[in-house]
Amino acid sequence: MNEVAKEKESSNNKKIIFNYPLLKESDMSEEMKSDTMDLCVTSFEKYAADHEKVAKFIKETLDQKYGSPWHVVVGEAFGFQISHDAKHLMYMFLAGNK
Repeated sequence: MNEVAKEKESSNNKKIIFNYPLLKESDMSEEMKSDTMDLCVTSFEKYAADHEKVAKFIKETLDQKYGSPWHVVVGEAFGFQISHDAKHLMYMFLAGNK
């Protein structure tokens, strides 16, 4: 394998590491989206690597602020199939790998 092919293969296998919220998909209003992203950052700063506490904090805060029910998934590897109310979906990456 020549050097160009090795370099290309190596760059394809690299993970992207970031320390800021990276929004993948959302149908929320701009205000709700901004509030929710700030809430996610705050919860990760507060509870660090305890994903259960992070999810609970985010869910309870969203339930109080925007009404329930909210479903929050926090983790590095998961699959999901969901139904959701219009204008209440956010899928984002934070403090980790993409």
